[in-house]
Amino acid sequence: MLSLGLLASGTTLVVMVGVLWGTSRSTRKVATATVALARAFSEKDAAPGVATNELGQVTYQNPAALKRFGAETNETLIRALGELFANPAGVVHRLQSRAQAQGGALEDVVTRRGHVRVSVHTLKGGAFFWRFDELDDRGGGRGAEGLSLPMLTVGRNGTILFMNDAARTFAGGRVKSLGQVFTNLPIRSGGINEVKGRSGAKSARVVEIENKAGRREVYFFPIDMADENSALGDQFFDALPVALLKLQPNGQVTMSNRLARGLLGHGPGEIQFPDLVEGLGRSVLDWLAEVSEGRAVRRAEVLRVKRDDKEVFLQVSLEKNPECGEGELIAVLHDATELKTLEAQFVQSQKMQAIGQLAGGVAHDFNNLLTAISGHCDLLLLRHDQGDPDFGDLMQINQNANRAASLVGQLLAFSRKQTLRPEVVDLRDTLTDLTHLLNRLVGERVQLTVSHDPNLGQIRADKRQLEQVIMNLVVNARDAMPDGGEIRIETGMHHLTEPLRRDRAVVSPGHYVLVRVIDEGTGIAPDKLSKIFEPFFTTKGVGEGTGLGLSTAYGIVKQTGGFIFVDSAQGSGTCFTLYFPMHEFGTAPEAVEAGFESVPAQVDKVLAPVAMVKDSAQQGSRSDVATRPDNQMTDGFRQGEGVVLLVEDEAPVRAFASRALRMRGFTVLEAENAEQALEALEDSKIAVDVFVTDVVMPGMDGPSWVRKALETRPDTRVVFVSGYAEDSFSDTQARIPNSVFLPKPFSLNELTTTVREQIP
Repeated sequence: MLSLGLLASGTTLVVMVGVLWGTSRSTRKVATATVALARAFSEKDAAPGVATNELGQVTYQNPAALKRFGAETNETLIRALGELFANPAGVVHRLQSRAQAQGGALEDVVTRRGHVRVSVHTLKGGAFFWRFDELDDRGGGRGAEGLSLPMLTVGRNGTILFMNDAARTFAGGRVKSLGQVFTNLPIRSGGINEVKGRSGAKSARVVEIENKAGRREVYFFPIDMADENSALGDQFFDALPVALLKLQPNGQVTMSNRLARGLLGHGPGEIQFPDLVEGLGRSVLDWLAEVSEGRAVRRAEVLRVKRDDKEVFLQVSLEKNPECGEGELIAVLHDATELKTLEAQFVQSQKMQAIGQLAGGVAHDFNNLLTAISGHCDLLLLRHDQGDPDFGDLMQINQNANRAASLVGQLLAFSRKQTLRPEVVDLRDTLTDLTHLLNRLVGERVQLTVSHDPNLGQIRADKRQLEQVIMNLVVNARDAMPDGGEIRIETGMHHLTEPLRRDRAVVSPGHYVLVRVIDEGTGIAPDKLSKIFEPFFTTKGVGEGTGLGLSTAYGIVKQTGGFIFVDSAQGSGTCFTLYFPMHEFGTAPEAVEAGFESVPAQVDKVLAPVAMVKDSAQQGSRSDVATRPDNQMTDGFRQGEGVVLLVEDEAPVRAFASRALRMRGFTVLEAENAEQALEALEDSKIAVDVFVTDVVMPGMDGPSWVRKALETRPDTRVVFVSGYAEDSFSDTQARIPNSVFLPKPFSLNELTTTVREQIP
């Protein structure tokens, strides 16, 4: 029994040894294959590459890694990186765990020699391949080792992630937290802080810079390390990666570093700070004196730099220099140009929103009045011909009502709240139809030429509104050439492969249809270019324009999804460029560069002839108005062309609309509110073909009562009317079947035609 047991045990041992030997052989084969793969992959790579096994031991280094790390085979990667990373173990374990889960990982790390992107990928047999890419100028460790100025990179919790040689020399070695360097926290950036070095506590000038991912870069130089008035002190001051000035209370700049001189646009030499900046709202000298005397609250001020080459805004923080008893100041400058640009965009957005809200509120009540005025005028015109003595007076009323409606439309347009009826538009056809009218508008002393790209694509826009934009721009161009000249309208295709950034706008890549309106006029002054699209801004004399022409064009173009830009040279001319996204359907035409020559732009003007043209069109449309007697309701309510339930809270509008519909043969039931309408519909004997209802009414609004009525009358068609823009309730309307929208003010023909089209 014993011999059998020993035999069995011996057999098991032999088997186990065989298995382990086979496993070891297999592992060695995998490791050898891994090293061969890493060598083939990175032998010629300029970036350091290292292969490690599952224990973190280095199994291969490419020549770049040997030169950088000099690690021996079987040494751990953590030990090899110990002289470069503040915390190599944390970085290695974190990336290795992510690589095991995802197959690869990368992270940007601050090292003694700068920023490095560490990437790791898994290999067979549980091995890893590491690559270390040096990153160019990243702000944190950029040349930090060669900088004689002590520098730290600090994490969110005050952990020191990196110290350059100068900082380590000062501190007497590497330290882990900010509290081990500075006596009092938090740090006062730009001021004097007490720092702890290997030879004791010292006073030091400290500058702190916020970086990405919650990191901060801290630069400091001990005051006794170099006399600030010496050449070495100047070198420290100039090397700081933040703009600094030394100022006297009288405004004289006694010292400025390289970044400050770059922002202010001046060279070395004595200068006066108040001569360089503006926009404080009070005397800069008073501000300096208050800070110097300790009377001012510590806060930053945003000032504009007086520069001719470009616009620069600075956020300036002032603090007394504690080493100087004469009230000397230290100014820390931060470039706030981008911040001011965003602020200007926000202010412009608020301005447009505020005026848009005002326009929307005014439009509702105003359009109700205009509907009643123009509607009853339409009814009177049906009973008067051109030989009637009252005909001219009625036409004046009608034309002025239309002009008022046009003004409300412009208010809604620049606030992007007007009702658009988009359709697929070919600009060649649109401009061809418009050319005759444009020639009449520009007059005999101005020559109008139109040229098209043969490969021009189509766009989706409201044709009527698009024509208004073109007419506004052409009339502006005409007014810019009082002595005559040429206006060119050019169309072309343009393909953007990268985003176009200009005039605080970003145009996404894609195919665009371009329209340019170019004149040879007086041009626009540079200080007015940024204001020409603002509502009510005009360069014309009193009574010559309302300042809504270009703001209207801007609103229509933006609401269509396009962009409008202006180029101008005083005395040479103006060019407005319109970008419209090409309507993508079928095979897109070839995108060809239009080869336009960039000329300049013009000033705004309200287009008075547009109202005249609209008036003429509406006058011509009245000739087909049928003068039929009012219909009376009969049993079944089926006399005439159909039965309409008219719901309108404004009595004058309801009176006009009901008379207009009856004159066209409709039977009309009237209700002054939603509750009255629903009460009338309780009678099942009443058959209604179309609901015509206002949207906004006291009590229940239009969409609400219509939804309730459609529960028992699902086949009834609906016409919504409103003085507000359609898009204010377009989502609600979309959920109501068989409904259309008719904006106020509407004419007799527009109302009756819309209702007739809704009759099944």
